[in-house]
Amino acid sequence: QVQLVVSGGGLVQAGGSLRLSCAASGRTFSSYIMGWFRQAPGNEREFVAAIRWSGGNTYYADFVKGRFTISRDNAKSTVYLQMNSLKPEDTAVYSCAASPSYGLSWRPQETHEYAYWGQGTQVTVSS
Repeated sequence: QVQLVVSGGGLVQAGGSLRLSCAASGRTFSSYIMGWFRQAPGNEREFVAAIRWSGGNTYYADFVKGRFTISRDNAKSTVYLQMNSLKPEDTAVYSCAASPSYGLSWRPQETHEYAYWGQGTQVTVSS
């Protein structure tokens, strides 16, 4: 049974940092792409960042470039999202997801492109 367990959310002041974790289990994810999404109240779920488990290639949504970093620890089967310089508009429920990879040019950024989802964690940034 595939499980993606998310942790690390919380309340932080603007300009602060948080690190989210997504622990994966239940299958081999070496051929997968792991992504982070977020959903603010009243908004659609949006892509934040993703990393190719094998090779570590990363890509980001424009609004987090230079502030957020996605990484993975193969030994722990865990993907991280380091969030720095947080802004009130980053407030949302953050979720991780796994997408089967269909080649090196496959860069999924849509929710329907991801097969497995973890639960969300609330990130609240106060001004």
